[in-house]
Amino acid sequence: MAKYQDLADAIIKGDNIASKEITQKLLEQGINPVEVLNEGLIAGMDVVGKRFKANEMYIPEVLIAARAMHAAMDILKPLLAKSDIPSRGTILIGTVEGDLHDIGKNLVIMMLEGAGFTVIDLGIDVPTEKFVEEVKKNKAQVLGLSALLTTTMPVMKDVIEAVRADDEIKNTRIMVGGAPLTQDYADSIGADGYAPDASSAVDLAKELL
Repeated sequence: MAKYQDLADAIIKGDNIASKEITQKLLEQGINPVEVLNEGLIAGMDVVGKRFKANEMYIPEVLIAARAMHAAMDILKPLLAKSDIPSRGTILIGTVEGDLHDIGKNLVIMMLEGAGFTVIDLGIDVPTEKFVEEVKKNKAQVLGLSALLTTTMPVMKDVIEAVRADDEIKNTRIMVGGAPLTQDYADSIGADGYAPDASSAVDLAKELL
């Protein structure tokens, strides 16, 4: 008999073959896919997030854990789509115009997906208008902005001002992150929140929603 803990452990260890097999077995045992997601995948990624925050796990291990999570998600996704699982919320995320960095952003996306959010990745070098357009189109509740260069940090302010100036989306919560950023800078440009790392970004997203 496969157990939720086996699946969580496979995710933590980053064993994508085991995570797939255990997911399959749990489903064959007649367990609801939503429970497999919550008790296995999300529980496993939760431990990964805490260990990452405590410096007990590092980026390569987190990426391997996320790969194991995605392997299991490939099996669950079609079933979850049918079962109308409520997402924790829709988050739109991208690296601002002029900036081509995406490792941090991709890590944040994996952690958010692992926590049950629907995440739309706009990629890198995203123009301000594109952020505004996509927030509207996807009815995103949270917008995540990433910048890794001090030269592109001011672009975040432009995006925030553009969103706030648009009546249709002015109440969208905006979170920012990236190596050179600080809480003070986030406050100065009017962001709703700042996350120094990927697992803090998950906590912040939960707070904002």
